[in-house]
Amino acid sequence: MISAFIFASLSANDKEMQARLKVEPILKKVVRAAGLSYPPKQIFFRAFKDTKIIEIWGANTPKTDLKLIKTYPVLAASGSLGPKWQQGDRQVPEGWYFVDRFNPYSAFHLSLGLNYPNAADRKRSKARNLGGDIFIHGNQVSAGCMAMGDPAVEEIYTLARMASGKVRVLILPSRTKPTDKEHSTLYDQIYAINRSINVTHQVPLVSIDGNGNYRLK
Repeated sequence: MISAFIFASLSANDKEMQARLKVEPILKKVVRAAGLSYPPKQIFFRAFKDTKIIEIWGANTPKTDLKLIKTYPVLAASGSLGPKWQQGDRQVPEGWYFVDRFNPYSAFHLSLGLNYPNAADRKRSKARNLGGDIFIHGNQVSAGCMAMGDPAVEEIYTLARMASGKVRVLILPSRTKPTDKEHSTLYDQIYAINRSINVTHQVPLVSIDGNGNYRLK
């Protein structure tokens, strides 16, 4: 009884552990229903801004096929279609990113930070301040981030936290490439990445060249 009380007291101060204990029974079912072992070693996120959804994909190893684990609605995301170029434009970025930090003590419950601005963003934007601190987080308010609500972000955070290696994130304006001349070069590149994923069912290797272009390896 004493050890159980101590464990409960410790976990009450650890939002990450509390979330994991809460959602693991749910995640085990959906992951296994997708044909994967739990926990999946590789996790990949794909977001579509127009329909406000994030797909969570997983694979048992980097060399096995990605399987769709679950699709989550984005409850709040400010801005419109089009990339983020500067501080204060309230835009959700568009491009190829990865989760570069986890914050279990976020003011928005739990949050996963993206590596915006990446080298492509810095090369393309003419702004002096591109902004930063773009997160996938809980709650239902957003200023350039993607707010998922607390129950959903607990599942998303837990899956990403247990992954091996980087969690890659592809953010697209829509499923179909927009006919937008202003951003046509960017869109040609990120939709090429998306086609590669759809065809190979693998997370591709992507580099960024000296001109800020995404290149499939």
